[in-house]
Amino acid sequence: MDLSIIIVNWNSAAYLEKCLESVYGNTRGLEFEVIVVDNASFDGCGEMLARRFPRVKFIQSQANLGFAGANNLGFEHSSGRALLFLNPDTEVRGGAIATLLAALNRLDAAGAVGAKLLNSDGTIQTSCIQRFPTVLNQAIDAEILRRTLPRLSVWGMRPLLEKQAGPVAVEVISGACLMMKRGVFERVGLFTTAYFMYSEDVDLCFKAHQAGFKNYYVDDAEVVHHGGGSTEGGSQEKFAAVVMRESIATFLALRRGKAHATAYRASVVVAAVPRCAFLWGGLVSRDSQRFRAPLAKWKALLRWGIGSGGPQPAAPAERSLR
Repeated sequence: MDLSIIIVNWNSAAYLEKCLESVYGNTRGLEFEVIVVDNASFDGCGEMLARRFPRVKFIQSQANLGFAGANNLGFEHSSGRALLFLNPDTEVRGGAIATLLAALNRLDAAGAVGAKLLNSDGTIQTSCIQRFPTVLNQAIDAEILRRTLPRLSVWGMRPLLEKQAGPVAVEVISGACLMMKRGVFERVGLFTTAYFMYSEDVDLCFKAHQAGFKNYYVDDAEVVHHGGGSTEGGSQEKFAAVVMRESIATFLALRRGKAHATAYRASVVVAAVPRCAFLWGGLVSRDSQRFRAPLAKWKALLRWGIGSGGPQPAAPAERSLR
């Protein structure tokens, strides 16, 4: 079989239905299978698949395995020579899947290949390619700097801003749409399950890079990624912010050493202190609701940075979001 498409669902049945419509509507001439793993959300996606997409191989996990564990479970039930790990909140455009597969088979020593991810409004999702995390690029990672100096090499975004003649070697491909040869995935040891949430894709790309493979961004393949909505606002946004830093610290500890992880925590503290002071001043002087949510987020990050607060979800719904 040419390709196994593995999708992990968690309370995303409505998204999943549209995702599969786009997959089956835009994937012709390939021998492929689709495997959906429900990560213990029990949201009715199994019934929807049986009714609308009976060809899909459905796996109901009785426990929440996380993104990495659920994808590894899907892999165990797959048979394709290539694997596409696809988020349920994506929609494939045109021949994106065939374009990615052709690139994967053609490119020299290809590890992972990834598409151009688009936001729901059609703008480019700049997180679809990245540099491997370092203390430096994480310490200066601020939206204002990314907007002002988007071509800085520390971001790794330049291929998104310039029309490419073909696939471009990059460091990190987003796990929202990541394709890899079966043999490469097995060689690097599948997804690492040490992460609570986030950075599993970064780690997989790093392992492929360390094994001598190259990861490629394929500009001609476009996929819409609606992601992010489930972690926006209130306690979920605060939780996601902490867990994202925790995952980066885990990556740095595993792949660069504990000293790097410690330095990264210290950089978060240095960033959090002035932000908390500014936001607290705005809250007191203006009594504005606008300051409450960001202040709560940065207070949580400050507590995490000094080691007094870990990623504690306020609700079960926050445990498997990407």
